[in-house]
Amino acid sequence: MSAPTAPTQTEAPEVPLHGGLRLVRNLLPYVLALVLAFLVSGVVMAVLGYDAVGAFTTILSTSFKTTFGFTETLTKWVTVVLLALAFTIPLAVNRFNIGGEGQLLVGGTAAAGVGIVYGDLPTVLLLPLVLLAGVLAGAVWAGIAALLMGRFGVNEILSTVLLNFVSFQVLDYAATEVWADPAAGVAATQTVGEAAELPVLGGPPGVHAGILLAVLVSLASIVVTRRTAAGFELRAAGTNPRAAAINGIRVGRIAVVALVVGGALAGLAGAIEVSGVHGRAIEGMQANYLLLGIIVGLIARGNALWVPVVAFGISILEVGASSMQRTVGVPAEMVLIIEALILIFLLLSDVIAGRLARRAAA
Repeated sequence: MSAPTAPTQTEAPEVPLHGGLRLVRNLLPYVLALVLAFLVSGVVMAVLGYDAVGAFTTILSTSFKTTFGFTETLTKWVTVVLLALAFTIPLAVNRFNIGGEGQLLVGGTAAAGVGIVYGDLPTVLLLPLVLLAGVLAGAVWAGIAALLMGRFGVNEILSTVLLNFVSFQVLDYAATEVWADPAAGVAATQTVGEAAELPVLGGPPGVHAGILLAVLVSLASIVVTRRTAAGFELRAAGTNPRAAAINGIRVGRIAVVALVVGGALAGLAGAIEVSGVHGRAIEGMQANYLLLGIIVGLIARGNALWVPVVAFGISILEVGASSMQRTVGVPAEMVLIIEALILIFLLLSDVIAGRLARRAAA
């Protein structure tokens, strides 16, 4: 009979985080980034001689103080969230769609063209055709970059950026030569037929029905990326392309499809801008949506679940920016500084968390 052996020491099992604690841990970097961004920007405003407290109060209250302000925020959110998803979906497979504004412009131009040429059609036919034209035009525009990437290995960042400049000329040609409206006062196409305009929800001022499309697209993106086989392959191809390829996932093909889908969403944003906001295609209607889409996608860390939430917060800042400039005199560009600081501090939190994790594992 062998002698009993001394019990061996084992490490205590790691206690899994409770759902609430996990949520707090995930939200903490965002809260800290927001607080630090507002603190730093507040110091900058104070040094420049502006009323920082009044500026922040104006930014954060404009969207909720009046019905018009809230409507403007929702209208802004529609385009921002679509451009953010256009950037985020290719980002999941480590591809960077920097052509969102070009895809928006081409989509808007195609939508305006259909709305003008077939303006006599009834709403039940014309409105879907206008939106579909925007989606297809955006997909084709991104498809050019996707083809160059998949077939010839051309970097998608370079091709999508260069295609943006081409899209400016496409819209300029349509607005000044093909469907020009000299009475508009700016480079713009003629107005689309009344049947091509999105209906307005609620009483005046009301928000256009494009918000329903944006909500549906956001929900579909969340479900597809998190609950379907296609979403699993997308995440696998982005997380470990080599392992994904060994297991039969066609990484290159997924990257091409992701880029085309991103272009389609940006094209839809352009069609909604035409049908729901301007009633025509206008030079400059892309504003700074490309930059906002990238900022939202990076702040959301490529997570489709967080994109709509972050996009709403950025929309609040953007709508409050112009009001801040009117009431307090702070340049509207200060909001871009705040957004950049949020992103910087969030990225710094990732760096710090990574170093702490490595130190704990050592």
